[in-house]
Amino acid sequence: MYHQLRKLRLQHQKTQTQIAALLRMSQSGYSKYETGENDIPTSVLIRLADYYGTSIDALLGVAEGTAPRE
Repeated sequence: MYHQLRKLRLQHQKTQTQIAALLRMSQSGYSKYETGENDIPTSVLIRLADYYGTSIDALLGVAEGTAPRE
């Protein structure tokens, strides 16, 4: 999931500082999301998915049909 955040950010030619500003947080705080040091709150996932025009599943790197079944 974390590599997907960086990939999307770079595809949109944005810096960590720019995305952090969008999320109203520090660059270092956002950086911890990209490295996996901090878990990403649901509210942030929603904002990022909306910003990038993608689903939360895609943002998390979950392909359709790959979710574990019970």
